[in-house]
Amino acid sequence: MLTTLLLLIIGVTALTAGGWYLVRGASSIAVVLKVPLPIIGLTIVAMGTSLPEMAVSVGAAASGSTDIAFGNVVGSNILNVALVLALAGLISDIAVNRGVFRVEYPFMVAATALVMFLASDGQIDRLEGAGLVTLLVIFTVYMVRSAGEIVPLDESDEFRTVSSITEDHEESSGSLLKYSWFVVVGIVGLVFGAKSMVAGAIRIAEFYGISERIIGLTIVSIGTSLPEVATVIVAAVRKEHDLVVSNVIGSNIFNLLAILGVTALLFPVPVRAEALAYDNWVMLGFAVVLFPILWHRKKVSKRDGGVLLALFGAYLWVLLRR
Repeated sequence: MLTTLLLLIIGVTALTAGGWYLVRGASSIAVVLKVPLPIIGLTIVAMGTSLPEMAVSVGAAASGSTDIAFGNVVGSNILNVALVLALAGLISDIAVNRGVFRVEYPFMVAATALVMFLASDGQIDRLEGAGLVTLLVIFTVYMVRSAGEIVPLDESDEFRTVSSITEDHEESSGSLLKYSWFVVVGIVGLVFGAKSMVAGAIRIAEFYGISERIIGLTIVSIGTSLPEVATVIVAAVRKEHDLVVSNVIGSNIFNLLAILGVTALLFPVPVRAEALAYDNWVMLGFAVVLFPILWHRKKVSKRDGGVLLALFGAYLWVLLRR
């Protein structure tokens, strides 16, 4: 059992470090090559925190553990709202920009409903996976093209954050080789971490007789959500409220369209009856429950954070009892 726990710890550590190195290296290369910062913010940085989920889901599917792959995506989306956003709200009242309701939030809810519909026949196949990835590409292109219209590029908190992350690299713009090695180290860390975590999760499932679905929804999704937790907590402490909400919503969109899409494109993902009857509806429920919080109150308060955390606790209790 000690070996299993060690595999999980090594896996989480490697995933977190790998994601950090990959985002840092890719962002630095983009700055050196004069790629506009808004594009970095909407692509590399926003998607970087979801890379551990990508590595674990694809790795699990490649190992034949498709229940872990699907459970990881669903569990991560539930965690992002019920735990990550809740913790941010408990730290500081998170003001919400109403512009989120024009595109990002409706798109997240629509993507959630679409995945539920595609999974209703018991499988997400390669064609459906390709469709999800295509939809993500269209959405990303739209967001990048409309970035300048949505907010002035020199006034956006999110883009200032990206600039502060990468400005030290601009001074040493000749070190493309150094940043390329960051990317390589990041990829190696993600692959190694994914393998370690999947191996540890499977051992726990076998040892305790717990289904891979439950392991994916809990241990694996919590482990792979650590980058989101770290990013959102730092943003909440620094009062960068737009970054908190956009990271949660953007991560959920990326999980559904990119992670599940790429996984299904490579390895068709069966969806068990339990997920169809319970897990998917909980994921949609947490997405919908955000609407009254964000729309009417225009902020995520400490009380809202407490409510979300209580709902998350109730969800875990019911999940484990089932």
